[in-house]
Amino acid sequence: METTIFQTALGAFGIGWTDTGIARLQLPGLGPDELTVQINRDGGVPGVPSRAVQLLINQIEDYADGAAVSFEQTRLDLTAVPSFHRAAYQALLACGWGQTTTYGALAKTLGGAALSRAVGQAMGANPIPLIIPCHRVLASNGKAGGYSAPGGALSKLRMLALEGVSVGAPVGQMGFGF
Repeated sequence: METTIFQTALGAFGIGWTDTGIARLQLPGLGPDELTVQINRDGGVPGVPSRAVQLLINQIEDYADGAAVSFEQTRLDLTAVPSFHRAAYQALLACGWGQTTTYGALAKTLGGAALSRAVGQAMGANPIPLIIPCHRVLASNGKAGGYSAPGGALSKLRMLALEGVSVGAPVGQMGFGF
């Protein structure tokens, strides 16, 4: 896997890709050294983005600037991901900009509400957050629930606010710095 780090209005992102597609995305919130370690873990090496990867980076920069961006055409490499997780991510890809769903609703599309915890585990293990929009998955009570990216649930709320979704506190009370 090749990787690169790039700056946005939200902070530094890391991205990893293979010949198959995007395999990893690291959201802002880590220091430069930790970001480098995280994006290059498991054998990732710095590379030069292809045209397709550079176009995706441009989309992520637009997202960070507040533009409504769709990543649905992005080629993904999920070969190292368990099959249930892949199914959960595929179901989640239908949840577009400014929309939310719940762990339970995703679980029902995958076979039943009893799979809610498994959906939560899949979201927590998401290797490509933002592109696979796990930040759009809420708890059944409409609250943020957890988030495994740097900054935890606060980062999730900030991303949702950027998309015009208010969860809990009014949007004006949340900053956008990761």
